[in-house]
Amino acid sequence: MNLKQLEAFVKVAETKSFSAAAKLLYLTQPTVSAHIASLEKELNACLLVRSTKGAALSEAGKELYAYAEQMLELEQKIRERFGLGTGGRGSVLRIAASTVPSQYLLPDILSAFREQYPGEQLKVFETDSAGVVDMILTHKADVGFTGTVLEKGGCTYLPFYQDELVIITPAAERFLSRQGEDVAAWIREEPLILREEGSGTRKETARLLSQMGIDMAEFCIAAVMENQETIKRSVRSGMGISILSGLAAEDDVRAGKLLEFPLGAEGGSRSVNLVFDAAYPVLPAADKLIRKVKEIYKVKEIYKEKRPVR
Repeated sequence: MNLKQLEAFVKVAETKSFSAAAKLLYLTQPTVSAHIASLEKELNACLLVRSTKGAALSEAGKELYAYAEQMLELEQKIRERFGLGTGGRGSVLRIAASTVPSQYLLPDILSAFREQYPGEQLKVFETDSAGVVDMILTHKADVGFTGTVLEKGGCTYLPFYQDELVIITPAAERFLSRQGEDVAAWIREEPLILREEGSGTRKETARLLSQMGIDMAEFCIAAVMENQETIKRSVRSGMGISILSGLAAEDDVRAGKLLEFPLGAEGGSRSVNLVFDAAYPVLPAADKLIRKVKEIYKVKEIYKEKRPVR
């Protein structure tokens, strides 16, 4: 076995998907499948239970996952100690980001960062907001980006961008006729497509609906989905309505494929945050990225979560 095989295994275990793991590793899905097959053959064990819902760890897989994580972390520490990145020029800055910042904000941020610091190497992990915080607190990522502030303590949050959550509906006549109406009067009547548990968008959706006097339990939940593109396509096909970031919806709204409604009279404003563990040594590259984000978005103050007693 080798570290590439173990890295592929860990990514499949974390994403529960061969295709998602391949995307994160910049590999083809057959290559990831071959890595897993080689491991299973060498260890003479079934490591992943495949199903139509994805891939889950078997009992043997759970054991290997713990060992594989330790080996990959040790490799990273060795590289950092001896100044080795993937290209031999320096350590790799590990960035964890939830869906909205990863897809709509990070490309411009990292492009500007790399323009100023061309020698820095970056590795981006896309997960939900809860996953980002876990990666920061377990030091599997050096810096993170989330669409919400989680109650779990231990992280420092730097709000840098004001996003707007909006209601999206099919571009159908019955919704066109509702433009200008109070959404609270009709939104409960529609099947709702939600993001997954752990998503910052879902947490902020519940908060903003509560401010409107609406409980999530009042809705008929049509589906829970992780992928924003799948949600938008499902709304377009008439499955239901959803609440997403305006950044994610704007292209489809502009193209006339979806309609957009404000989330209440006050709107659905939420902060997108840069997240790090201030109690843990910050890599020079992470410090540069934090400074770059503050420079781009003209951020002056840091909001700190209360740290738990340790």
